[in-house]
Amino acid sequence: MHPSLPPSSRALPRLGAALAFLVSSLCGGAAAAADVPPQVAACQACHGRDGVSASESVPNLAGQRAEYLVRQMQAFRSGGRKHDLMTPIAAQLDAAAMQQLAAHWSQQPAGAGRDATPAAHAANVSAMTMPADFPRGYTEYQRSDDAPSKQIGVKYANAVAVAAARAGQPLPDGSAIVQVAYAAELDAGGQPLRDDKGRMKPGRVLSYSGMESRAGWGAAVPELLRNGNWLYGLWTPDGASRLGAQQAACLACHKPKAADSYVFTLGELQRAVR
Repeated sequence: MHPSLPPSSRALPRLGAALAFLVSSLCGGAAAAADVPPQVAACQACHGRDGVSASESVPNLAGQRAEYLVRQMQAFRSGGRKHDLMTPIAAQLDAAAMQQLAAHWSQQPAGAGRDATPAAHAANVSAMTMPADFPRGYTEYQRSDDAPSKQIGVKYANAVAVAAARAGQPLPDGSAIVQVAYAAELDAGGQPLRDDKGRMKPGRVLSYSGMESRAGWGAAVPELLRNGNWLYGLWTPDGASRLGAQQAACLACHKPKAADSYVFTLGELQRAVR
């Protein structure tokens, strides 16, 4: 205490200390944020913002031993452990990135109360909407019959994608592909009706899925997941979106197909339209 000083003067040391603490905290926070590996953003899309997953099928990262996390990433990269989504992600990580990611997640507190909602992540937000007037303006290029389930899958490409495929060029922005799952039309005995080519006849729509590329769409997607400017969509038969938090999985699955414009059936499209 300083009884000889006026009250306002006596408060200055405490105020100065508080400001010093605040500046130190802010600077420390900025340094900590700068130390976060850039690949963390891709992990958060499926494993939750804080490394705590909202799904029983996706493991938590927060609080795991760093050595264990490194071994798993190495196994995915080498092929010793296989996973449709983690294998292409790990293939992009070098040893230093694996160590940095493992160190980051091992230092995060685990447990209840952590943010486990990946739906708000940029990788799980899609600008793609169900194309208006579909299938007008689209060309069918692949059909597959699944006799046991009595379902038919048909893939369609829009005019932009068809023109590029016909010219043997990569699919540019403006391209879109839509797949429709149909239930087969059935006869009185419950067997699929067939057309003059022996294919099952499509009946009612079961679901729609699609992918579309537009300039700038991929900008917010973390590099480990980015598919150029492609984003994805899933819809019910009436066109309502059911994508939810599944886009990150679509991005990871299509990532290895970069040489084919991220399209698994690019070859089929090219052959069908030439």
